[in-house]
Amino acid sequence: MSNIAKNDAVISKPQATESLPVWLQLVRDQVRSLKFGTVQVTVHDSRVVQVERVEKLRFDKTGQSDSSQNL
Repeated sequence: MSNIAKNDAVISKPQATESLPVWLQLVRDQVRSLKFGTVQVTVHDSRVVQVERVEKLRFDKTGQSDSSQNL
């Protein structure tokens, strides 16, 4: 992975999707599409064996969802 210096900070340049392991692509996609919630990665014997996603829908006082998805 190459690094780019910007304003005295080192920023990692994104890698091509093809070079990432499948589980890492999945985790990245789950995190990007999640507004509120958790993505949990389970590891056994140094191998990722499970990825879980829990999405939370938040409501304001009027009962309107903060989520952009319609149920």
